Amino acid sequence: MRAAELNAPRRFQIVATPIPEPAPGEIQVRIESVGVCGSDLHAYAEGAVGSTPNLYPMILGHEPAGTIVKTGAGVSGLAPGDRGALEPALYCYHCEFCRSGHHNVCAQIRFLSNPGNPGFFREFVNLPAINFLPIPAGMSFDEAALAEPLAVAMHSVQLASIQAGETAAVIGAGPIGLLTIAALRAVNAGRIFAIEPLPHRRELARKLGAEAAFEPAEAEQAISQATARRGVDCSLDCAAGPDTSNQAIQFTRHAGRVAITGIHAMPAVFLDGSAMRRKELTIFNVRRSNHESETALALLQQNPKLFAPLLTHSRPLDRIGEAFKIAGEYRDGVGKMMIRVAETS
Repeated sequence: MRAAELNAPRRFQIVATPIPEPAPGEIQVRIESVGVCGSDLHAYAEGAVGSTPNLYPMILGHEPAGTIVKTGAGVSGLAPGDRGALEPALYCYHCEFCRSGHHNVCAQIRFLSNPGNPGFFREFVNLPAINFLPIPAGMSFDEAALAEPLAVAMHSVQLASIQAGETAAVIGAGPIGLLTIAALRAVNAGRIFAIEPLPHRRELARKLGAEAAFEPAEAEQAISQATARRGVDCSLDCAAGPDTSNQAIQFTRHAGRVAITGIHAMPAVFLDGSAMRRKELTIFNVRRSNHESETALALLQQNPKLFAPLLTHSRPLDRIGEAFKIAGEYRDGVGKMMIRVAETS
């Protein structure tokens, strides 16, 4: 089968790799669509995701959808031809964190696309049947591939306990930020403000449900005026840039909450401890998602028109380098870039 290996920073190579038969309890899936995630872009451009360095060669991609082609022994309820979204995290289900319901911080977690665990930028993948989430006939593979990042956004909103009517600031209107706006709408949040330097992404934020979208330089004053100097109930940092977490602290009211969903490029970051203390803020650190994928798929099915503006670009697997260059440089009005693995140029 074909696979796109990252062999060095900013360098992909299409290679042929074997695919074994699915083991008992596993399914073999032909991968159709995979979204390009911000963490993929970190690995591609920086050689690491936070404090986790790349281990070359490696296969990225963890926002997949595809079709079952084979089932291993003992698999029931699924058959070749079934279409679905795929959960990229493999949990042990036995450690203290899994037993307490915190599967996303499983002590033995294997996340497909991390170093040593090949991801989904390849034609076929074997994985446990429990990781397959069926999708309805009317849902495209591109739409289904949004389930994983939308689940991250929904986990952020749930972790920060955002209630109906509460105000929120979403920093960064890349795909995760845009999906966070949609997740906020799903829980009937009140006024939502987006902060984003790129004009086309500010427009996408408004289409996804933000009341207003501001440039970073004007955001603090604009949010202060819009909330009568109170600040928002919760700020969600989906950019994790050099100053964005401190912006989130500034935008948030006293006794409010800040959720850090994005991944900082550097392991150590500066936070304004004085402002956090004076406001008595609660800070939430988001670790992917925790079984929100089925809820995400339901939301995608209920309101496909809401998410359609996000799906702006796609490229076949053999043009993955071009796809990453466009996505990484925010070119051509890109919202979400999809790699269509089954296609060829």
